[in-house]
Amino acid sequence: MHRNDLLSKLRNYRERWLAEIDITNRLTQFVEENSDCFERTLQIGHITGSAWVVNKAGTHVLLTHHKKLNMWLQLGGHADGNCDILDAARQEAIEESGFQTLEAVGTDIFDIDIHLIPARKTEPAHHHHDIRFVFQCLEDEDYIVSDESHDLTWVEIQSLENYTTEESMLRMAQKWLNDRVKF
Repeated sequence: MHRNDLLSKLRNYRERWLAEIDITNRLTQFVEENSDCFERTLQIGHITGSAWVVNKAGTHVLLTHHKKLNMWLQLGGHADGNCDILDAARQEAIEESGFQTLEAVGTDIFDIDIHLIPARKTEPAHHHHDIRFVFQCLEDEDYIVSDESHDLTWVEIQSLENYTTEESMLRMAQKWLNDRVKF
């Protein structure tokens, strides 16, 4: 089954992050009930893959000032049918940053989030069931701003709250600062 890898990763995540059991159960149920969960055509919502991209030293994270949402976020986007969500997250990050390669810091899920995307044009409001992984930029850290962003910037992780107060972003910063030796 094309969802087995993600379901296995979610089981591991649930065991590791017990405080997030409710959201993990909701996301797991969504994947189990929707065989087309990786498809953007699933109008109630779909799986997205995101990348917490850190610099070589692990002190800064690359953020995008997202055009559609007008806020600073991690890189990422739609799986578009790719059930290898780690690969989808990497591809989205490469497309949005202009980097040639990004090294995955493990294959375990770093964070998850379910958030509402507002309706726009012909697209109804729907949920993104976001699966997040850590990647490290081991090459030149000069990025290229894509059409999907107003801007990109390297932000010191300890100062992330100067760019966003979004709960899941601050949660990822705390996970990285407190537990990075585990990743």
